[in-house]
Amino acid sequence: RQGIGEPSVYHAVVVIFLEFFAWGLLTTPMLTVLHQTFPQHTFLMNGLIHGVKGLLSFLSAPLIGALSDVWGRKSFLLLTVFFTCAPIPLMKISPWWYFAVISMSGVFAVTFSVIFAYVADITQEHERSTAYGLVSATFAASLVTSPAIGAYLSEAYSDTLVVVLASGVALLDIGFILLAVPESLPEEMRPVSWGAPISWEQADPFASLRKVGQDSTVLLICITVFLSYLPEAGQYSSFFLYLRQVIGFSSETVAAFIGVVGILSILAQTVVLGILMRSIGNKNTILLGLGFQILQLAWYGFGSQPWMMWAAGAVAAMSSITFPAISAMVSRNADPDQQGVVQGMITGIRGLCNGLGPALYGFVFYLFHVELNEMAEVETLGKASKPNMANPTDESSIIPGPPFLFGACSVLLSLLVALFIPEHNLTLRSGSHKKHSNGAQTHTHSPQSGGSDGKEPLLEDSSV
Repeated sequence: RQGIGEPSVYHAVVVIFLEFFAWGLLTTPMLTVLHQTFPQHTFLMNGLIHGVKGLLSFLSAPLIGALSDVWGRKSFLLLTVFFTCAPIPLMKISPWWYFAVISMSGVFAVTFSVIFAYVADITQEHERSTAYGLVSATFAASLVTSPAIGAYLSEAYSDTLVVVLASGVALLDIGFILLAVPESLPEEMRPVSWGAPISWEQADPFASLRKVGQDSTVLLICITVFLSYLPEAGQYSSFFLYLRQVIGFSSETVAAFIGVVGILSILAQTVVLGILMRSIGNKNTILLGLGFQILQLAWYGFGSQPWMMWAAGAVAAMSSITFPAISAMVSRNADPDQQGVVQGMITGIRGLCNGLGPALYGFVFYLFHVELNEMAEVETLGKASKPNMANPTDESSIIPGPPFLFGACSVLLSLLVALFIPEHNLTLRSGSHKKHSNGAQTHTHSPQSGGSDGKEPLLEDSSV
């Protein structure tokens, strides 16, 4: 194998940490550049930029997942990390090109789908939920210190230094994948090695969605993911800007907020997630996480004081257990050679949310006239800027964060849907092919089992 040692979860952890550490450094400079580039309707433009990126991710995630099942994970890790980080140097070179490339980079901004497939290749079923929790916690850990470091360097030196440092971290990540990450998918597990054709139907995001509708269990899981991640995607795209410009946080306070919530999220996704999965089960863990998310979004929606944001942030950390629990539920029912397709399908749903969520939040902010006025050129260190509510007499003074209340209603619907997901006796079926026991020549076509049109459900009760 190329790389250092045997493939392990720690290889995946380092790749995720470096990628999002680089982007975390840019939290403060990006808020400044965003407002300078789009002084009018900043929230709306922010939503549109992230919306285009998310929709492109939705279109490409299943294809990249399916191709990684055939050609291996390493090359696609390299491809996704390179194109995800490509916009970073453009922040200082040309802000317009920076935002344009961010939008276009969504085609390859699906690192998580490849990483989760990588982890599934090298872990046993009973280890998978813990491994996914570790990867998700690493994502949170990368955001614990990097925004604070970026804010400090930006204040003490310049935004240019922060962009250069972030570019260096991105290059380090690419070098790590090239030199240190071994391939996780054995040759005998790849369909191309036994001459099986690539199922392009599974790589079509809309075909995946159509196939989802053929099985009630998969449909319930995907609706749960969609309704719960839609507000989360919108919140992530605009919340730091909201804290700084509407609530009145300084850039240093925003960085500290990210750090505290990140640390709590790490604890939730490692220690708490493992305990909950063992004690109350996979499904109940998902339901509990959704309950925390509803509380968090409602608190953000009605909160107008800084202390309320801090309290809601602690609740947000507990809600971070939802997606690792859902990923574990899906992956434990997938064939070894189908992990990329399965995770690509879920990541595709999240990609669709990454497109619709920010655009929805930006539009709701626009409807309720929550806009930015003037952003101070230089903020005194440690001094919070004044709230910049454009129309303090209208609805926005009664409900400071209208999009967050929309999000809470969406997650409530997600919780109701999740109640009907069966937790046991699930077996994932791999398209129009039968499951194979050893990943070799036993992979055969099975027109009888799924009908002549090859339309058989993705999930099937194994007791039948």
